[in-house]
Amino acid sequence: MKRFLTWITPSSDQLHIWNYFWCVKQMIDLQEEHPEDEFFMFLSNMHALTKDAWTGESVRHNSLSLLKLYVACGVDPEKFFIYNQSDVPAHAQLAWIFQCLTHMWFMERMHVYKDAVAKGKSKELSVWTFSYPILMAVDIILYDADLIPVGKDQKQHVEYAKDIAEKFNHRFWETFNLPDPYISADVATVPWIDGRKMSKSYNNYIWLLDTDEDIIKKTKRIPTAAIAIDEPKNPDECNVYKMTKLFLNDGEDSALRERYTAWWLSFKTVKEELAQKLISFISPIREKYHQLDDDMIREMLAKNAPRANEIAQKKVEEVYKKVGFSL
Repeated sequence: MKRFLTWITPSSDQLHIWNYFWCVKQMIDLQEEHPEDEFFMFLSNMHALTKDAWTGESVRHNSLSLLKLYVACGVDPEKFFIYNQSDVPAHAQLAWIFQCLTHMWFMERMHVYKDAVAKGKSKELSVWTFSYPILMAVDIILYDADLIPVGKDQKQHVEYAKDIAEKFNHRFWETFNLPDPYISADVATVPWIDGRKMSKSYNNYIWLLDTDEDIIKKTKRIPTAAIAIDEPKNPDECNVYKMTKLFLNDGEDSALRERYTAWWLSFKTVKEELAQKLISFISPIREKYHQLDDDMIREMLAKNAPRANEIAQKKVEEVYKKVGFSL
């Protein structure tokens, strides 16, 4: 039996299309393909404190909203073991030990730090810039997971986790399993608006709770090439096509590609078709979300906390013995 592990960071109270395809859908598909395996999913609310504008109420609200969205998208709490990171003290306990084992030169390899240095803003960084990847390493390896579904931009977290765990294993003998990243080649990134990956930081996303009107408005904003309507077009160079193909089967995809390479394809038409596909996809998620209750989420986390603590505490006891904390 293998154990898959992923996380939900409550930095917002919504999910966008890329979140759905690279994480939510991927996890649902994997669970259906591997019903004999375990699927762990944790709320990484300790990482929410790295955002400058966080408040207790915003962290609480975002956490409940995101978990309801995951359930509304089809994540079955009976098939996924969903737990709250901050309900498990072992995360913070092990993070301190890992911080004591990790050198600064190693953490200075992080993209966030290197970008800040390149822009002359390294002195503006907070301590969490270096400590949160170590906490993430704990999150990833604490439960002896085998595979970590991530997007390409988060592969570094898994690599750091393996490097730190391997260092501990080398010094204190085998203790932690070394998981591998799992990246779906089909949806590693989802383009939007400007051709870059869909991201809150780029302000180029579409939310799963957007209204129909918002979806139509955002779809119209996708830039297209200045090609006359009576000329053939390359679908692989069109962001409208790249988004639309996510909702098509093989036959529908082939038919759309033929329309692009033939004559008289209107970008206005394919944008309208994309908007309708997005509306059809998002509407039931939006409806299910508003039917879910916050108390249901709280009860689920409370029910799962004992098992998460049991697994994590067993690992911490092993670590404490090896580092000399257990007298």
